Amino acid sequence: MAVLVVGFATDAHAEPYERVLNGTFSIGKAPWWSSGNTPSTVDSGRLCADVPAGTVNPWESMIGQNDIPLEAGQPYTLRFTASASRDVTIRAALGLAVPPSTTSFTKPAALTGTPTTFEFTGPAAVSTLHGQVGFQAGGATQAYRLCLDDVSLTGGAIPPGGGRTFGSPVRVNQVGYAVSGPKQASIVDATREPVRWRLLDASGAIAAEGETRVRGDDAMSGDHVHLADFSGFRKAGTGYTIAVGDAVSLPFDIAENLYGSLRRDALKYFYYNRSGIAIVGDPYARPAGHLGVAPNKGDIQVPCRPGTCDYSLDVRGGWYDAGDQGKYVVNGALAAWQLMDSYERSPSTPDVLDEARWEMEFLLRMQVPDGKPLAGMAHHKIHDEAWTPLPTQPQNDPQPRYLHPPSTAATLNLAAAGAQCARVWAVRDPAFAKRCLSVAEKAWNAAVAHPAVYAPREDNVGGGPYDDTNVTDEFSWAGAELYATTGKRSYLDRVTTRLTADGFSWKDTGGLADLTIVRLPSRFPADRVRAARSRVLAVADGYVRDLKAQGYPNPYLPADGQYAWGSNSATTNNAMIIATAYDLTHRAGYRDAVLESMDYLLGRNALNQSFVTGYGERASHNQHHRIFAHELDPKLPEPPPGSLAGGPNSALADPVAQQNLPGCPPAKCYIDEIGSYSTNEVAINWNSSLVWITAFVGS
Repeated sequence: MAVLVVGFATDAHAEPYERVLNGTFSIGKAPWWSSGNTPSTVDSGRLCADVPAGTVNPWESMIGQNDIPLEAGQPYTLRFTASASRDVTIRAALGLAVPPSTTSFTKPAALTGTPTTFEFTGPAAVSTLHGQVGFQAGGATQAYRLCLDDVSLTGGAIPPGGGRTFGSPVRVNQVGYAVSGPKQASIVDATREPVRWRLLDASGAIAAEGETRVRGDDAMSGDHVHLADFSGFRKAGTGYTIAVGDAVSLPFDIAENLYGSLRRDALKYFYYNRSGIAIVGDPYARPAGHLGVAPNKGDIQVPCRPGTCDYSLDVRGGWYDAGDQGKYVVNGALAAWQLMDSYERSPSTPDVLDEARWEMEFLLRMQVPDGKPLAGMAHHKIHDEAWTPLPTQPQNDPQPRYLHPPSTAATLNLAAAGAQCARVWAVRDPAFAKRCLSVAEKAWNAAVAHPAVYAPREDNVGGGPYDDTNVTDEFSWAGAELYATTGKRSYLDRVTTRLTADGFSWKDTGGLADLTIVRLPSRFPADRVRAARSRVLAVADGYVRDLKAQGYPNPYLPADGQYAWGSNSATTNNAMIIATAYDLTHRAGYRDAVLESMDYLLGRNALNQSFVTGYGERASHNQHHRIFAHELDPKLPEPPPGSLAGGPNSALADPVAQQNLPGCPPAKCYIDEIGSYSTNEVAINWNSSLVWITAFVGS
């Protein structure tokens, strides 16, 4: 093996912090990528790519890794081993992965069939979290095979995961507090004795003051926290702050109606994510996507994935699920259910039904037609053949789209949402209600006939798998919904799961049966209602204890000490259960806990971060999304106001999180970067719970 070292002058010595992930390719290819014309694979521990002939520019055929943190002026050393099937010169480059694509350095590397190690050192031109290591192989007159190994980029003064700041140590709900509700601030302060706090009005005058309560060490954040309680102050106003010594919080309001606009925006999120319709209203206006207009190849006549069925379905409409443009029955049904449940709780909010119906129409179309194998079941999902890049506008998506095989979980989700739909539209649109019930009962019968058809975890190319191999909970949920609508005893007999401290999610829907039972007590046997009521109150009491046990008011406290993917949806879903307990008892403690849960989401947390776009001075605005990708393309909009970010995720399951958050305490494993899909994605079933909660606190 030959070694070639090339350097050039720099102004500062860099610590040897590794910036590249998986440079030895020991865990596969990710997060490395290659150009579409340059297929690559890991071969004998090396990343090898087939470089085509006929390109003109070096960058037309590339291998690279994005989202590498760089500091302007700091020196970085790029080291790698490479070989080629014929003698050729490639270019090794360090630069910016997003516009204006600034280059820090580009150096030639002459390759032969013998693996050679190269080393280049130079300063970064810009400070960014979106750096790129690239190997430019285009411009070849003959095709060849390029292989890389032991790729390393070291340098920078800030270690991985270091250098993060969270602003003021005084953390508040950045939107505000209800006049008659609880009002607390969380203060990061190492002292073990109470300290003085001051409530300042917009002019800076002291409106109230007192001493903190020392909450102590907070396990989830690693912070030592004090609490300032100013609940006794009930004067409405804007521009209030809390001051502790020289530290001052971000401003907030005190008002009677804080969340009306947030509820409207959280609901409008679904409109902006509609498939199959032109979206109006700047800056989010766009043509209809996936209506069979070139370059789209869906969703009017979508075939099954090759070899799985012999028909096509019209599955237009519905909502794009998350950062991608797939549409999934399990997630869509849960989101539609939460919107419809918000209406069943409070029929004075019929606007949710406009959005819920858009999704319901899509869900009904996902049923396997009569006369076909597995007739009556629901196709699990429909999405692109392969992952599309960020950004991709729906109308520009050229990928083939396929129906994926039916699953029992999707079929029961369709049955549950369809049964609820039949109740909700029984008076407003009897014909639609009848259609919903017909589809729901057909789906139920198909699930009973095929109770163990599961979506495979491996079906994760082009869209998420939403795999689930335990559908007892789905049978309970669907049985409860169908019994509530029809009164048929056979459905009630399948309601066997219960609400537990684990709450509910798209994968665990059994607790929704209890929520439906207590929502509609006149439709269920009295003993079932009493038992469900007892469980809801017990679970809600546990969540309230969890909230009060922490320095930041989160009703989510994972037993294993690790925040899960979409942790903010656990916060909102758990708050929904607490709110249901309030509806059952009208105990103020439940109401206050829901309001404090909103405090957590809107800035009173370890990050001093509002997780809802447009609400708070430090609000998330770079969520992972192909349409709302302003961070990557300034011509595109940011996510619309009311978009809920997924939130801290201890798993750090994406390259951006892995680069920037190593060693993070669970409550701080979050970064507002578009590439961090494991901490900063959006999803319809997360925003649906936000709609539900904001409707509750608004009432």
